[in-house]
Amino acid sequence: MTDSKFSVPVEERYFEDYVPGSVYEFGSIVVKEEEIIDFATRYDPQVFHTNPDAAQKTIFGGLVASGWHTAAIAMRLLVDHYISHVACLGSPGADELRWLKPVRPGDELSIRVTVLETRRSRSKPDQGIVRSFVEVMNQNREVVMTRKALSMMLCRNTT
Repeated sequence: MTDSKFSVPVEERYFEDYVPGSVYEFGSIVVKEEEIIDFATRYDPQVFHTNPDAAQKTIFGGLVASGWHTAAIAMRLLVDHYISHVACLGSPGADELRWLKPVRPGDELSIRVTVLETRRSRSKPDQGIVRSFVEVMNQNREVVMTRKALSMMLCRNTT
């Protein structure tokens, strides 16, 4: 089932609003060359991320964004559109991070998020865990990155 948006805005969303099987799409952010270089220079200084001329001679044939930069862009989209602004308690982690295609300057990234599972806490009845599958897509709707994410959320109803 693909939904264009949640029935509850992100500022009012709680655990109960994440329904397993629901699919949402959000975006987009254009990836700029200077941001690729700035991010990589600071956090992932490999030549194919930092030097457009030298990157031409690599397996990528040009400048590409760090996978960690792509993950950060995805996180921004998740925070803006998917993760509750009032009920999120953080995350115990993520699984199965995959970088499938290079992200290049000028690419426009968006996300598709599938709610895989929700589980209410037995020990903390005011909380639950939402497990999501996040796909990052470019402007051609090619999936460039995937990951499974966990979010701890407050419940609207504690009974």
